[in-house]
Parts: sequence; structure tokens; C-alpha cells
Amino acid sequence: MHKEALVGHASTEAGKPFYRILYVQVLIGLALGVLTGHFWPEFGAALKPFGDGFVKLVKMMIAPIVFCTIVSGINSISDSREVGRTLVKSMALFYLLTVLALLAGLIAVSLIQPGAGMHVAVSTLDPSVAAKFSKQAGATGFTDFMLHIIPHSFFGAFADGEVLPVLLVSILIAFGLSRAGDSGVAVTNAVASFSHVLFVSFGFIMKLAPLGAFGAMAFTVGRYGIRSIGSLGLLILTFYIACSFFVVVVLGTLARLNGFSLWKTIRYFKEELLIVLGTSSSEPALPSALRKLEQLGCRKGVSGLVLPMGYSFNLDGSAIYLTLASIFIAQACDIHLSWGQIAAMLGLMLLTSKGAAGVTGSGFVALVATLSVMPDLPVTAVALLVGIDRFMSEARALTSMISNCVAAITISLWEDACDREVLARELGQRVTREATGRTMTAPVVQENASWVSRTQTAA
Repeated sequence: MHKEALVGHASTEAGKPFYRILYVQVLIGLALGVLTGHFWPEFGAALKPFGDGFVKLVKMMIAPIVFCTIVSGINSISDSREVGRTLVKSMALFYLLTVLALLAGLIAVSLIQPGAGMHVAVSTLDPSVAAKFSKQAGATGFTDFMLHIIPHSFFGAFADGEVLPVLLVSILIAFGLSRAGDSGVAVTNAVASFSHVLFVSFGFIMKLAPLGAFGAMAFTVGRYGIRSIGSLGLLILTFYIACSFFVVVVLGTLARLNGFSLWKTIRYFKEELLIVLGTSSSEPALPSALRKLEQLGCRKGVSGLVLPMGYSFNLDGSAIYLTLASIFIAQACDIHLSWGQIAAMLGLMLLTSKGAAGVTGSGFVALVATLSVMPDLPVTAVALLVGIDRFMSEARALTSMISNCVAAITISLWEDACDREVLARELGQRVTREATGRTMTAPVVQENASWVSRTQTAA
């Protein structure tokens, strides 16, 4: 019976008329947004509150959903050492992917050289643009970054809405409940019930996704227009090539080595990716991505921990953008960087890329934070990029979202916390004898099925 529960969502979607399927509605919203912004640019630019309002509604739900998912997931793990292993393996994979993302951006911009021949004089650039975003850059030191994870108060973590402080509080509460014995049973049941209510409520919010995508896309096209790309079109093309290379080669290889298909995984998360495309933010896709990972057979104690962590520690789209934009500025301003300077810059970006949240414009803020502490490149040169940043934020968010979904599945497989038969069936691919050598035990599959069945109404 548990297997039927896991595939219930797919059968429900298949039985709907095409115009009632969420990703079809989002596609229609995106198309209407492009047309509205192109033919009525002023009206399209005025629709920005629709996109912003949808993102704010989703962000309102993220902190409690992450809290409930992690608390109930970790509390279901009998061996606390498994949590430690998951954290270590996740961070190791995240940093490996970040290094490869930084290198992908570096290689692409070095080969194509979109800034060569521009000969921009730094003295002619507007310093007010950098000053505006420098205020948002925040702390860049390792100590400041770690202290920022600790919230000012228990409820402050939820009030600020940042994922990492909520993650810390969730882990502490989960370990506390696992040691509390019978006195913690009531709290555990309350968290499970509250989680169900949250996902049902989130299902109502997701019905507004087509409207949010419509408003955000209409604003982007209406406010900036295709003409704003201008001479920087080669830079945008270079960035998209670097992101495509990273997804196809790096993530495709990682998926293949672990026995699942990247393309079928992307297709499985198509609704979430379309919402990310429309809103230029990966945050609206987090709650539904957590639910879909459960449907893929991943145990929520692992996937529910890895995915929220990835939103702060595995922003590969922003990592690609950091190296590509920095070297572009050097090329445009005729600044020669030695390999030693480039290596130092990459080391700094390993930290600054982790401080960027998965929201619109965060990659640009991280770029300002990087250049602010680098004497080799002028921070005022970010004025060259501010007009086209919106056209690059979609690729940043999409790349990071795909990377985090692949990483969550990979870590679950490494931890023997994913049923390969369920994974293969949900992705619609054949499973080999070698791949099914180790699968989750029946109680774990039943636990996933129970949780998914409770949250089906959120779809």
C-alpha cells in the first residue's frame, strides 16, 4: 500500500485536464508576462508587486516548514551519528561542487573573453551603485559568518526567515526530543501535525504561482527589455554557457555515477524549476522540492537536512557568476590578474558564495562583497553589470536549484537512505541489479509513504 501512496501524486497529475496542471499554468503565466512586458512595458513594470507578493508569501512559510521537516526527520533517526555523517558528507560535496562551479565560470570567461576590447575607464563609472549594494553585503569574514548563523533569540530565527539559523535551531530541538523520552512524545506528535497543516496551507499558496510568475516576468521584460542587453549580450551568453556546462557535465556525471538520470530528475522537478525561472528565486521551490524528494524515496531525515543546507552552502549558480563577473570586470577595465591573484580570489569566493541567500539579486550582492575586500579589482565596476543582472539571476537560481536537488538525492543514496526502486519508478527509468543491491528497509519506506500520504493534499 505504501508504494501506491508514493506514486499517488503522479497519478493525480496525470488525471487532471492539462490546463489545471501547475507547470502548464506557470508556463502560460510566463508567456503572458513576456508578451505584456514587451508590448506594454510601463504596465508590465507596474506588475512587480505580483511577483514580490508571491515570493513573500512563500518565504513566510519556509522557516516553519524547514523546522518541522528537520525536527521530525532527525527525530526518526535512531543513530545520532548518522546525522553527523550526513552533515560531513554534505559539506564535502557542497564544497567540491562549489569549486567546480567557480572553475566553470573561470574557464568560460577566459576562453570567450566577453570583456576584451571594452577599455572601460574606472573613473567614468558611477560609485553610487556599488555603495548601494555594499550596505547589503554584510559580513565577509569566516568568524562573522559563523556567528551570523546563531540567531539573537529562539523566535528570532523564524522572524528573520534565514535558513541557516532555522537549521541550527531545528537540529538542537531534534536532538533534544530524541533524548527527552516520553516527555517529548507530545511535542513530536504536535510537530508532525503542524507539518501537515503547513503543507496543506502551502498548497493554497502554490495556486498563486502562475500569477507570481506572470508579474515577475512582466516586470523583468517591461523594466529592462531585450534592448538593455546591448553590448553585454556576449557576457550573458557566456554565463549561460558556463551554467549549462556545469549542469550537463558536472551534475550529469554525478547523477550517472550514482545510478539516476539527470534529465529525468530535471523533468520530475519541472514545476519547481519553472517557478524559479519566473520569480528568479529558488526559495519558492523549497517546500515542494522537500515533498518531492520524499516521493522519490528519500528519507526525510537526510533529504530534509541536505536540501535546506544547500540553499546556503551550495549556491553553484552564484559561484559561477562570481568568477565570471570578476574576470569580466578585469577584462573590461584592462586589468591583468596573475594566477596567484586569481587563486586568492577563488579562495575568497568559497566563503562569499556561501553567504548569498537563494533570493533575487543575492549573487550581485555577493559579487560586491567579494570585490569590496579585493584591492585588485575596482568595486565601482559593478555598475557595468547592474543593468543586465536580472537576466542572469534566472540562470543562477536554476543552476543552484538543480544542483541542490541532485545533491540531496546523491547524499541520500550514499547514506543508504533512498529506496532505489522507488527512485527509478518515480523517475521512469530502469533500475539495474547492481543499483538495487542496497535499498532502504521496509520500515523506512513505510515512514516515507506515511509522510507523503499526509501531505498529498498540498499538491
